[in-house]
Amino acid sequence: MSKVYLSKPGFDKHLGRVDENGDVYRSDAGIDDRIGRVDLETGKVYRRRLGPDENVGRIDVKSGKVYSTRLGPDEYLGRVQANGRMYRHDPLSPDDHIGHLATPVSPYHAGAAFLLLVVPSLEEEE
Repeated sequence: MSKVYLSKPGFDKHLGRVDENGDVYRSDAGIDDRIGRVDLETGKVYRRRLGPDENVGRIDVKSGKVYSTRLGPDEYLGRVQANGRMYRHDPLSPDDHIGHLATPVSPYHAGAAFLLLVVPSLEEEE
């Protein structure tokens, strides 16, 4: 299990965790809610929902690039590193460090946390 943090000035905010098997959990007051998973063979990330899980993105493990597969062509959102650090793509400046895994497991785990926990948290704040 690796805890997921959103990078913030002063302190990092705990968002949830990623298990070794690829399951992603959001941490709320006292209860962890399973919100999705990553397929550790293909790098595809799925959001849990009623019925079949929704494919929301994929991770290219060689480059660490994370793509959203919502509508139309895949959109490049950012990258993850083997050490668990996450960067959001900014076409006009260097990529922004937005989060990290406390205990790096693999780029697949970091990418799933990026897509299912960190980016949605940033979008809520905007």
